[in-house]
Amino acid sequence: MPGNRTQRPRTRPKDTGPPSTGTDEKATLRGFLDYLRSAVADKAAGVPEPQVRTGGVPSGTSLLGLLKHLTFVERFYFLGEEIGHWRATMRPSAEDTIDGVLADYREAVERANQVIDACPDLALPAPRPPRRGPAPSMRWVLVHMIEETARHAGHADILREQIDGSTGR
Repeated sequence: MPGNRTQRPRTRPKDTGPPSTGTDEKATLRGFLDYLRSAVADKAAGVPEPQVRTGGVPSGTSLLGLLKHLTFVERFYFLGEEIGHWRATMRPSAEDTIDGVLADYREAVERANQVIDACPDLALPAPRPPRRGPAPSMRWVLVHMIEETARHAGHADILREQIDGSTGR
């Protein structure tokens, strides 16, 4: 009908394609992981209160909760830190802010990248919390973290679109 326009979603200015990583296996895996890490952080950055912590789906998942969870996942798999209650990692506290959780995430990613960079052979075991059994290889952890981060990047895409209509990376 004339005059009845459908509102088009906003596209984020940083909408980029996959990274160019060359042929080195470690560089390729880390390049895709960093690409996904940036996508998640960018989706949460700048979202105001209370929208950043408001659940957008029946489970209560929020952008702030996803970012907090991924911070714990990075620390567990790359730094060998024990996580007491995985469910709690998805629930931001009243004191958590987007700036604070984003800084924690970026710090965990930086430390994780140091561990990845220091690993001379992806077949070697990744750090593991005590009493957890044999550690998986660094290769397995990198592939798993790509899967984990990509899955949550998709969740973040949907949550951000619900908040303000923005789409893209």
